[in-house]
Amino acid sequence: MADNSGKILKSIKPNKIIYPIVIGLGVSGFMLYREFDPGSLSFFEFTLQSVFWLLVSLLLMAFRDFWYMVRIRLLTANELTWRKAFNIIMLWEFSSAITPSAIGGTSVAIFFLNKEGIRIGRSSAVVMVTSFLDELYFILVFPLVLFLIGRTDIFTFGESMEHRVWYENQFLMFALLGYFLKLIYTIILSYGLFFNPRGLKFLLLWVFKLPIIRKWRPHANETGTDLIATSKEFRNWPLSSWLKAFGATVISWTSRYWVVNTLIIAFFGVHFLSWDEHIIIFGKQLVMWIMMLVSPTPGGSGFAEYVFKTFLTGMIPVGTGVAMAFFWRLISYYPYLIIGAILIPRWIRKHFFTS
Repeated sequence: MADNSGKILKSIKPNKIIYPIVIGLGVSGFMLYREFDPGSLSFFEFTLQSVFWLLVSLLLMAFRDFWYMVRIRLLTANELTWRKAFNIIMLWEFSSAITPSAIGGTSVAIFFLNKEGIRIGRSSAVVMVTSFLDELYFILVFPLVLFLIGRTDIFTFGESMEHRVWYENQFLMFALLGYFLKLIYTIILSYGLFFNPRGLKFLLLWVFKLPIIRKWRPHANETGTDLIATSKEFRNWPLSSWLKAFGATVISWTSRYWVVNTLIIAFFGVHFLSWDEHIIIFGKQLVMWIMMLVSPTPGGSGFAEYVFKTFLTGMIPVGTGVAMAFFWRLISYYPYLIIGAILIPRWIRKHFFTS
């Protein structure tokens, strides 16, 4: 880890916030230029009720981060203070926001935990278990939402797909592929965590003998070692602790997804959508999450705004999608760039330049 410190610190420089901001605002500005309709502004209601629901949106994001902090303290047996937990979560979110969504901030999370006093083996274990819990949430909630909706509205992009059979909907097929890949990953990770970590490490090393992926074999070996350490740490964890950690995961992710619903209520009123339509929007965000995982831009900038605007076509007034996408990112994404840019210099001074 020490050998990689310079590389990791270079990857989380505060000035890297420029790229996602420029990309995100650039795409939003371009879409607004192409689709702006002055009449669409009449759909936005700015009242005391709007202010209240905007505050609720912000509180949901704060709630989400609070329960992330609760979870990471649970997974570290409360070795982290609330201040340290806050620093780690904010830095983790910042690194996720400035790297492509497919990479995320997981690779540097172990580094943050280790520098905050968690030994390297346990840091690896904690990060791996958080990944497991996040995937488990998606694996369980996605089919539940489909059951509650009872139809495939969450896979429609505007109106173009409404009259096609299900297998002609590329977004449905993409989501199903993503779901089953996540399911396979979760099953394999569960097997390694709870039953046979050494066997899974052996399998990883055997697979990574293939010529195409042989260059990543050292990383596979490191992952296998982390998996064994994780299994030792958490295999005998009591059920009550697992339930608490998963409960914190459920509350955190659900809070994040409901931000869009509260924004719609803020601008268009409480009765603008029915309860069923709110569930559809919640489900659409699960699909969006799969699609954003393949975005090559930092934090999904540009791609996220486009997908958000397009996915909500038909659910909100025509011409308001771009503005809603901007407000959504303003609340759920840009704050992490700002907080991280403030925290990073102080955190580096504390851990690398103080005697």
